[in-house]
Amino acid sequence: MLGVVLLYVGIVLINNGIARITNIDSKSSAVMNVFVGLLSIIINIITIVHGDFILIDDIGDFYSAATGLLFGFTYLYVAVNSIFNLDNRLYGWYSLFVAINTIPAAWIDFYINGDWKMAIIWILWGILWLTGFIENVLKKELKFVPYLAIFEGIFTAWIPGFLILTNLW
Repeated sequence: MLGVVLLYVGIVLINNGIARITNIDSKSSAVMNVFVGLLSIIINIITIVHGDFILIDDIGDFYSAATGLLFGFTYLYVAVNSIFNLDNRLYGWYSLFVAINTIPAAWIDFYINGDWKMAIIWILWGILWLTGFIENVLKKELKFVPYLAIFEGIFTAWIPGFLILTNLW
């Protein structure tokens, strides 16, 4: 299921980056954020309902679903804030929370799962989430963020998602 979510996370990150670079109204980009957020939440709830708490020699389905829900809530949060023109500061604090969570997630992937590629991806995601805190709470405009979103959409989500779906990861 990770491959499915990553494929769509890729397009939403690319869309969000392009929308920001080209000054497309945030309400327009909210549509894809809703679709991807709901997809992620549905898939991860299915994983929770059908998953095992701890698998032998594995971290468990609940861990995978919990970290996956970080994405779903991110995209729904962005969408709702955009649609209703809400104050983004609380989203910024949420982004900091998620960015902090990417540190142990990267450690788990590297040291426990032996997957250095996913560890690097978690670190890159953490950097992107940290920019949400910097821009929305600290009010520092980071001009590179839309380009980072596009880069991460391609290299940390779309390509890995496609490779996972085709069993080439």
